[in-house]
Amino acid sequence: MAYQWDSSLETGYEKIDNQHRQLVSTLNNLIEASEQGKDKDEIFKVLDFLTGYTIMHFKTEEDLQVKYNYPDYYNHRRLHEDFKATVKELSERLVKEGPTPSVVVIVTTTIGEWLVNHIKGDDFRMAAYVKSMDKT
Repeated sequence: MAYQWDSSLETGYEKIDNQHRQLVSTLNNLIEASEQGKDKDEIFKVLDFLTGYTIMHFKTEEDLQVKYNYPDYYNHRRLHEDFKATVKELSERLVKEGPTPSVVVIVTTTIGEWLVNHIKGDDFRMAAYVKSMDKT
């Protein structure tokens, strides 16, 4: 199941939205690589990029939160840390069991659902706060 970027995922903070678009696109690339039967090296390459880009994106968000003294910074950061641990576990499972279609579905569904829920909840709240502070 591919993920579709649409306006319901836009926080209104351009830099964050652009990074979210890239995350969704890369997640779809992982799904596509599996569905097209790409070799495991290609699947791992896409997963590695997704993992690295996610870490960079989280740093961008956390830097904004620190800059604007976001009141829920520690909780938001904890969510990021928990998710990084989940992605690490999923990656290890993918390496151990191989990038079979069923394992790739578990990995992409877990990542995709978390990402959409996080954007529509925690990131919307954070972006609204940052935008309100940026106007002052």
